[in-house]
Formats: sequence, structure tokens, C-alpha cells
Amino acid sequence: MMPIAKSVLSIAAPVVVLTLASPAAAWGPVGHRVSAEIAERNISGKVRAEIEGILGRETLADAATWPDDERSNPDPFWQTEASPWHFVTLPDGKHAAELAHPPEGDAATALDHFAAVLRDRNAIREDRQKALRFIVHIVADLHQPFHAGNGTDRGGNWFNVLWFDEPQNLHWVWDEGLILKRQLSYSEYADRLERQMTPEKVIGWWNSDPAVWIDESTALRSRAYPPRGGELGEGTRESPVSLSWQYAWQWTPAMEQRLEQSGVRLAAYLDKVLGGE
Repeated sequence: MMPIAKSVLSIAAPVVVLTLASPAAAWGPVGHRVSAEIAERNISGKVRAEIEGILGRETLADAATWPDDERSNPDPFWQTEASPWHFVTLPDGKHAAELAHPPEGDAATALDHFAAVLRDRNAIREDRQKALRFIVHIVADLHQPFHAGNGTDRGGNWFNVLWFDEPQNLHWVWDEGLILKRQLSYSEYADRLERQMTPEKVIGWWNSDPAVWIDESTALRSRAYPPRGGELGEGTRESPVSLSWQYAWQWTPAMEQRLEQSGVRLAAYLDKVLGGE
């Protein structure tokens, strides 16, 4: 079993963790690749060379989906050990400094562990490849607001919705639904978002502290739950909430900003870990 590294996020107070926010998936393939592509365009030359020495011709966008691609692998590592490393659980009103990490670890402890492996130039290349792929993936996950679940509904997986009349859940809407509505490839989407990113935004978002990302995600998560009854006022607590164009119009800009920020933060994090900043 991978040793669970002590997180850089201090535990300031005990937190009662209810049902873990275990997501069915992470950002979908397009979202993860968009984040990784933005990061690749913002890393320094030295870090780019370090990454190529580890991954070879594999790009960060190629690496970004690997931890999800392997989730059907029957190996016990993927079926049990790695499963909790895509999310954290933080109840409403709590901050990242108060994270209570479960014994099996979470995204924050896994990120610490893989950063240590990536820094270790004596580690075998295969281990550094795995560490880099997980870091690319986890940084993006921590920017998806429902990967910082509140501990009551498995990160929105138990919040049933009708997304344009199709049965889904709120977690999926943020992982894929909002993104797929654009009908863009990941490179087209990255181009679109890069055109929106001013130098001032990149400078303001350049932050390698996971606690900051998590607090942003939990604040956004708390606002992104639609009211029971949905857009048309129908439904009950037991029935799905109907969502369509109004929810997409309201929340797509916030989703896209999280993709932009995750790419910038991934570049910042890799510069810190591989560039020695």
C-alpha cells in the first residue's frame, strides 16, 4: 500500500466526516485534457524539459486521463487503494485547514505523496511517471467543486437531476454535462479559454497551495446546488431536479474559470515541484 504522506494542510480541528464524497469519476476526459493543455502552455522551459525526461513524447494532456483510464483495471491497487485519491470531504462551513484525512488517504494526501516521489531523482522512472500522471489529474480534480464534497451526497452523485430531460446526477453535470454542451475538442476548448485569460488573470491565479484551491471549490460547491424543484418549479426532495439551459447559462462561466485556474495552478505546482521554486 502506498504510504499516506502527511498533508501540508494542517488539521486545526476534528471534523465529523459523514458519507465520503466518492465521485463516480473526475472531470471528464475533455475537462482533464483542457486543464493539462493550459498547464503545458504555461510551464517554464526547464520544467518542460524535466517533464519530457520523465514522460518522453507523452504530453500532459495524454497523461491527464490515465488515473481514470485505469479505474477498470482489476488490480487491487486501482480497485481499492487508488480510489479515494480523486476527492476530499469538507462539510459546509469548514475550511481546508480543518480537513480530516481518512486512513485510506484522499486527494490532498495523495498529492503530497506523489510530489515527494516526483522530486526524488533517485526514484525509478516508472514511479516518477505514475506520480506525474496522478499530479496532473489530482490538481484538476481539486478544482471541480464537487470533488470537494460536503459529506452528505457523495459529491453530488446522489443529487439526481434531469439534464435536458436525461437522468443524470449533479456531479456528472459538472464533470461532463456543462463541458460537452460546448461541443468542442479539448484543444479547441483550451484555445477558447486561453483567449479569455489575460496576463493579469494568470498572475493572480498563479498559486501552488492546494488549501486555496479546495477552499475555492467548497465555496463554489455550496452555491452550485440548484434549488429543489429545478428551473421550472417542479419536483420534490425525492424526485430529480430538472436542469437545462438556465443552469448551463448560469454556471458554465464558473466551470470554465475552474478549468482555466486548474491549468494555471498545475503549471505553478509543477514549477514548484520540478523547478525548485
